[in-house]
Amino acid sequence: MRFGLFIPQGWRLDLVDIPAGRQWEVMRDLAAYADGGAWDSLWVYDHFHTVPVPTDEATHEAWSLMSAFAATTTRIKLGQMCTAMSYRNPVYLAKVAATVDIISGGRVQMGIGGGWYEHEWRAYGYGFPSAGVRLARLDEGVQIMRDAWRDGRVSFDGKHYQVDGAIVAPKPLQENGIPFWIAGGGEKVTLKIAAKYAQYTNFTSEPDGFVHKSRVLEEHCAAVGTDYGAIVRSANFNAVVGSSEAEVSERIERIRVRQNTKANPEAVRAMLANATSPDSASGTPEQIVERLTRMRDLGCEYAIMYFPEAAYDRSGIELFEREVIPALS
Repeated sequence: MRFGLFIPQGWRLDLVDIPAGRQWEVMRDLAAYADGGAWDSLWVYDHFHTVPVPTDEATHEAWSLMSAFAATTTRIKLGQMCTAMSYRNPVYLAKVAATVDIISGGRVQMGIGGGWYEHEWRAYGYGFPSAGVRLARLDEGVQIMRDAWRDGRVSFDGKHYQVDGAIVAPKPLQENGIPFWIAGGGEKVTLKIAAKYAQYTNFTSEPDGFVHKSRVLEEHCAAVGTDYGAIVRSANFNAVVGSSEAEVSERIERIRVRQNTKANPEAVRAMLANATSPDSASGTPEQIVERLTRMRDLGCEYAIMYFPEAAYDRSGIELFEREVIPALS
């Protein structure tokens, strides 16, 4: 099992009380720490407004961060989980991602999905088209990016996107273009798109759901003639790690108190419930190893970890590195 690390960028109220002028320093230093350690990749979210509710707290833009991390790290892969297809014209996004890949020396990963956060869609003037339209744009956009990275020039006449001889030069450094991580578990459309184009998928960390989605993906691969075994399946995990259950509870309480100053306590409670659910990677190292071993045995080859304390306290990350990663790598 390989591991990725989310960098706090404000979206989940994970930079609260850190002055705006210091937030990049915090993100940069954590990325540098991950670059020098056991992590295979670092990740950001592609969102504009905070959760669990929109607030005036910072949410730093994903592709600006990608470019900055490309220039300030040397080894670690760089991804977003996941870019919303409709937020940027796909051939423009192909150009941006290719440039970041050049800056990074060939380390970019393209996490891509249909998008879902209605409040920010409408606030930024994108409207909020139906799920069918959002996923149709995803399908067309992935084809455009794939062809642009492969050929350096792309034309496409689709229902939602038209491109006429767009030049994407230089192409990404990675042979065959930037890897696609198709995110989401929609069984009729999203997983079919993944079967056609993805090198990686990303869906639920709930074990029974993971098995079911994997079977659906396998069926789509058989139908479209692609190799199911070649697609790496991944999941995201919330992680609050402590040497004892009492310590885990203390850490969660500190997170709750901090976030309650910025958002409705009931909304914060619901968000933190996800961080400590049976499907999370929260708990003692022994508990986490047991949960992740089960997921690995079910075919989850890649775990992307979100530590809500990361901007304030790395001790949970360090404990995870010492006692969890070696047991599963």
